[in-house]
Amino acid sequence: MPRRGGGRHSEIRHNQPSPVPSQQTSSNAEGSGRGGGSRGGHTVQYSSPAYPPPPSSTPATFAPSVATPVASTSSSPSLSSPATVSSERLSSEVEQKLTLQTASVPSSVKALRFPNRPGFGRLGRKIQVRANHFQLQVADKDLHHYDVSISPEIASKKVSRDVMNQLVKMHQATMLGNLIPAYDGRKSLFTAGPLPFTSKVFVVNLVDGNGGSSSGSTKKKREREFKVTIQFASKTDMFGLNQFLSRLQLDCPYETIQALDVALRVTSSEMYTVAGRSFFSPSFGAPGPLGGGTEFYRGYYQSIRPTQMGLSLNIDVSSRAFYEPILVTEFVAKHFNLNLSRQLSDQDCVKIKKALRGVKVQLSHGDGIRTYKINGVSKEPLRNLTFTLDDQITKKKVIDYFREKYKIELKYPILPALQAGNDTKPVYFPMELCRIQPGQRYSKRLNEEQVTALLRATCQRPPQRESDIKQIVKQHGFKTDKVVREFGIDVREDLALVDARVLSPPTLKYHGTGGESKIDPRMGQWNMINKKMVDAGKVQFWSCICFSTRINSTEFCAELIRMCQAKGMLFSREPLVPITQANPKQIERELVELHKQCKTSLDRMKQVGRLQLLIVILPDFKGKAYDSIKRVCETELGIVSQCVQPRQAVKMQKQYLENLSLKINVKVGGRNTVLNDAFEKKIPLVTDKPTIIFGADVTHPQPGEDSSPSIAAVVASMDWPWVTKYRGIVSTQPHREEIIQDLYKTIVHPQRGIVHSGMIRELILAFYKETKFKPERIIFYRDGVSEGQFSQVLLYEMDAIRKACVSIENGYLPQVTFVVVQKRHHTRLFPVGRDQTDRSGNIMPGTVVDTHICHPREFDFYLNSHAGIQGTSRPAHYHVLFDENNFSADQLQSLTNNLCYTYARCTRSVSIVPPAYYAHLLAFRARYYTDADASDADSGSGSRGVNVQVKLPAIMDNVKEVMFYC
Repeated sequence: MPRRGGGRHSEIRHNQPSPVPSQQTSSNAEGSGRGGGSRGGHTVQYSSPAYPPPPSSTPATFAPSVATPVASTSSSPSLSSPATVSSERLSSEVEQKLTLQTASVPSSVKALRFPNRPGFGRLGRKIQVRANHFQLQVADKDLHHYDVSISPEIASKKVSRDVMNQLVKMHQATMLGNLIPAYDGRKSLFTAGPLPFTSKVFVVNLVDGNGGSSSGSTKKKREREFKVTIQFASKTDMFGLNQFLSRLQLDCPYETIQALDVALRVTSSEMYTVAGRSFFSPSFGAPGPLGGGTEFYRGYYQSIRPTQMGLSLNIDVSSRAFYEPILVTEFVAKHFNLNLSRQLSDQDCVKIKKALRGVKVQLSHGDGIRTYKINGVSKEPLRNLTFTLDDQITKKKVIDYFREKYKIELKYPILPALQAGNDTKPVYFPMELCRIQPGQRYSKRLNEEQVTALLRATCQRPPQRESDIKQIVKQHGFKTDKVVREFGIDVREDLALVDARVLSPPTLKYHGTGGESKIDPRMGQWNMINKKMVDAGKVQFWSCICFSTRINSTEFCAELIRMCQAKGMLFSREPLVPITQANPKQIERELVELHKQCKTSLDRMKQVGRLQLLIVILPDFKGKAYDSIKRVCETELGIVSQCVQPRQAVKMQKQYLENLSLKINVKVGGRNTVLNDAFEKKIPLVTDKPTIIFGADVTHPQPGEDSSPSIAAVVASMDWPWVTKYRGIVSTQPHREEIIQDLYKTIVHPQRGIVHSGMIRELILAFYKETKFKPERIIFYRDGVSEGQFSQVLLYEMDAIRKACVSIENGYLPQVTFVVVQKRHHTRLFPVGRDQTDRSGNIMPGTVVDTHICHPREFDFYLNSHAGIQGTSRPAHYHVLFDENNFSADQLQSLTNNLCYTYARCTRSVSIVPPAYYAHLLAFRARYYTDADASDADSGSGSRGVNVQVKLPAIMDNVKEVMFYC
């Protein structure tokens, strides 16, 4: 083949607690992450609560301190006093409290201790369910861990495995003592018994199957030599693991679990395409098209977990996007919808370069099939490219070379060529001769159509999913797997039968036609027929802007207002300014103009106030209109908006209008429903004394957006004891940083000295302003944390919570319960009998599991709080990392389940606790506020993870006062 010659984050943070390295990491931790956020915030202003605070509680004040006054960034109803406890001392106390030394249970190292399970739950109707966990029995063998070093270094796990397989083939019967090792493809090798050496260097020759030089002039295969050093690292046995599983040892022996996990994955890693903890192959079902030059492969996820029933193998079906094995010209035409008969623009070339960088392609012209990795495209079209012949003098055109050498007349000489090799000595290939190698993962962001196609193709009802999981276990054949047998592992082929309970739904309070009304939901849902919102909002000044041509906006608004009024809202029939038909190509200008008209109208009417609600009918076409509308309304104009999809609005269905009315009510400061137990002050550890419930989440950029910031969002309840209204704050932080950086922070002001701020402090002060009580109890639901990050997140964020509280008032340390909410796990629960299902065939809402498949010692549970709609329901996994409030299992499980019925946007229970859900919504909303479209940037420069300075615009004060993110 011819060769051609030729940010740091912008926020300032001082004296912040540093993340403490985790001393307890999980070898089978699942990655998670999601992506939203603004900083700062002001004290909330809500209308007076519909119900007075319980008379038994006494309004508290933040007592003044004699310490030197410290300026506060947030206003508060009374004087806030500074912290007199040093940050260093407080951090030490937090770590000491979290690190428990229990004499009765041996501990190998000082490690973070999470709370013991306070017993098992008893509430609810007892049932049994099946879980996709398969019990493991492991023989008592000595497991040995060896460090592996390969020189020259190999980036590919597949090639590393090829090297090790060749080594085993050569030396298993001699130097390896007839042992069958389990190699993880990187630096670790495990054996069931000792190798006959502690350190040894092997020389391995690996034949490269690529074959041929770049010109295809020789058929000789290339042979590469590697030096492999295997050195003893440590020895472990099953005793420690058995002690841990029997709750006689605190520390989980993760190295033992890692050895068993690697042994169970060796065969699959060689047979299938590996992606994280999942395996994919066409052998699990024919690939299906996703569009844009991509297709999906079916596969399965696999992970070992320590549980109450012993070790369990968690297996779940999975699907993932892959590149279609088609010609590159086909891919470019499909992916970018381009006409290849015309010359591409520079912008098109940049997009193609980004899409194809790192993709392997095959060339079959000439002798044999050769594979190359693409690292770019040529700057010039193919017809202008030349290269120097072997005589180092004569130059020849690439298109002439292919015509003369291979008798190929190139069809697309105006397209750029694909570039392999390096920048100093590039190798160019015509796109039309390159075919994408099969089995390559597509790691870029999927568009909306691709996501929809993937979900549609992989959506399975519970019986089908359960059957497929059983088939995967059977197809693998663990009992005949030579590596699995070598390590003495036996995998049961039956799904685990698990004890579960179905919790009763809470009673909800509404207003009925004759006064107060109560509803008992059935199967996770209810309706509001003849019911009114418990605390209906008031909308006096509103208007509507319509960017669609397919709907009568006046008629729609009239129907929507009638619905809002029927649900109890005081809603003016006449808009502040006439309903506007606007140009969808001038969204920002149209919104600004409407805002001016509203201000002029209010001034003319001599009315004090502002536009309370703007109904926005979205354009008919897909695009980023919604993003722009929310950004302009919430960060520039101070408008609370309700967007409407024209394809739904034109039908004017009552259910759709009712759902809109629920969202509108909370956006104007109302409250849709409350738990009857909250009204009667019967919720344990919530209504007895002022309690604030937090939800927190961090969302991360989509794959391919390598320099965009992560966005953290924290919400907190503002209406104790009813815990239905949540105020939110957002903040940017470094790319893919999971720990929330701005929970508490201080800066040194030149005039005011040390200034305390941060999300926790601001929300506690807002709670005090709203309720006139300072929180005596904090319940913190933290979303988006994987098991391997538990220790780091808890140490850092608990420390921040403590410092934020002390910064408000010396000695103010409310009791905290810190619960991680996990949705991105692979445990699924299947009903045993038909009498245990909802209409979708899933397990019933309220199903809770805290036995068998849960942690042997710690306080965790699975809760399926919602009714299934399609596919197989995924229960939420709640894991308590810290608990000063001493919740019992029943108390926390019931509280969490009951809160799931207070979600403001629908009359259904939801799958995760609403504070965490709201934080997730808010974080994603804040992503719309960033102007830069990172997905169009060229992230292929090798500077992965470098942070650009993205300043998130502040949300307007009046918008922050309501649940605008709903």
